[in-house]
Parts: sequence; C-alpha cells; structure tokens
Amino acid sequence: FGSGKVVLTGAKSIPSLADGLAALVKMMKDLNVDITDNPTYNIQNIVTSADLGARINLNKIAMSLTLDKIEYEPEQFPGLVYRLDDPKVVVLLFGSGKLIITGGKVHEDAERAVDKIYQDLQNLKML
Repeated sequence: FGSGKVVLTGAKSIPSLADGLAALVKMMKDLNVDITDNPTYNIQNIVTSADLGARINLNKIAMSLTLDKIEYEPEQFPGLVYRLDDPKVVVLLFGSGKLIITGGKVHEDAERAVDKIYQDLQNLKML
C-alpha cells in the first residue's frame, strides 16, 4: 500500500510468516526500494480449522443457542455462523463436525473457542 504497509496471507506458522516477510524485504531491496531491514508486524487474523469428531445437527443447534450470536440460513450457506464474545472470534460449524475459527489474534483464541463450542454442545446433549 502507499502507506508502506503490506498484508501477508497464507502463513502456516509464525516462522513461515517471518520467512515470508524476509523474502518480501529482500525482493523490495533488490528493486532498490528504501525499506527498513527489520520491519515490524502484527497478527490481525488467525484462521484455524478443527474437527469435533462427530456429525452435528445444525438445525437443533440453531434452535438451542442464543439467537443474537448465530446465523444459520442453510439455503444460502451450509454452515452455522457462531459469534463468540470471549474469545472474540467467529466460528463456522458444519454438519460434518468440522469447524473454521476466524478472527483470533493468538493461537490460544482458537483453542479456547473449540473448547467452548465443545462444552456448549455437550451441555445441550448435541455431541
């Protein structure tokens, strides 16, 4: 961007993020762009996948969870969107039991989200 900021996507780990940033810095220097040797970065969004290990009934879950925290319109999208406050992430639940967690800033956000979803579904006797 004109501000000098860049967005790096697709890193599978912090070391691979650092490698990607180093490669970008080298590429920019090779093009004679004036750039700092050690640019800073911050993580804005970690996307994680998980598997509950069992199929889940999204219709029943949609009827049982707090309505202001979920969106479920199977005609438009096959997953149930569950917005958590703590951690502040969005979880996509699929009937296969697979989850996608987005919006985390640290790895532990995804772990806590999976634990919370698992506990919520067990408490509702849906898992």
